[in-house]
Amino acid sequence: MAEGDHEFKTQLTLAIQNGIEELKEKYAKGSATQDAEIIQQIRHKVKPTLQLFGFDDLIDYLNDGKQILESEGFGSKFDLHAGKVDSQLAKALERLKSLS
Repeated sequence: MAEGDHEFKTQLTLAIQNGIEELKEKYAKGSATQDAEIIQQIRHKVKPTLQLFGFDDLIDYLNDGKQILESEGFGSKFDLHAGKVDSQLAKALERLKSLS
């Protein structure tokens, strides 16, 4: 997308990194307080950015969480899911940091 423009690439990387950091923070907060609205809001806010940058694996995890909340609510299954999301987001952040 940046086509050799290093400054633009840096700006794009920083933008997605900030989005993923916010997702990580809000998802953890929503999980800890069992507030599905926080999770829903951040999922909707960040999902287009994740799609744009090809983070399909993260989108799949977020969709799984949505289904768990809709069918079972908060509980051990969602707790396990939230832990996996946190781990995947940490890995994504490491990948992004290695690009900058």
